[in-house]
Amino acid sequence: MPDRVLARSHAHRTEFFENERELLESLAGHGQFPDAMFIGCSDSRVVPEILTGARPGDLFVVRVVANIVPPYGTGQNAVGAAVEFAVQRLRVEHLIICGHTDCGGIKALDNGVDMVTEPATANWIEFARPAQSQVAALGLTGDARHRAIVEGNVLLQLDNLRTYAAVSHALAENRLELHGWVYDLAELQLRFYDAGQDRFVIFSPSNPQASE
Repeated sequence: MPDRVLARSHAHRTEFFENERELLESLAGHGQFPDAMFIGCSDSRVVPEILTGARPGDLFVVRVVANIVPPYGTGQNAVGAAVEFAVQRLRVEHLIICGHTDCGGIKALDNGVDMVTEPATANWIEFARPAQSQVAALGLTGDARHRAIVEGNVLLQLDNLRTYAAVSHALAENRLELHGWVYDLAELQLRFYDAGQDRFVIFSPSNPQASE
């Protein structure tokens, strides 16, 4: 890691460790007990702790390109292993898939990726292809098309989560809730999927039911 990165972080780490010493010592001594898992995009502009107001120990986080959860049995096990750990061992009560506007992964999916120069990316984003194909059939263009694919991809990944036995069993036992979110970078708004309305709506304290 470049020395300049460490130097830039030094002052922040020093202040944070001092201010949060009691909490951090408790977490080190007693372990983690997060109540939610957050699966979001790797995009540097989408920070789970800022979106949720979480402190250390509150969230179990996975960040991958285009917030993708490969279906069980595909041979892509990294995200699935994290899901199983969170649901089975940490017993999280909430599992969030969070997409966002201006998503580079979704743009790459829609515009095409060179398999020769970016083979890993090309293969990975194919797990979001059903969302893109569904929207393509609607004839949308521009921002409306992009937003629709982003939203469709969140719902697709929620479906993929259900292919994991740990998730399906936890849902059957009513000890887990799934949540689909989309963060609008330009509007600074967080939308959640409302199953009753079958659409993404803006979260507000008067409309708090952000789960399926």
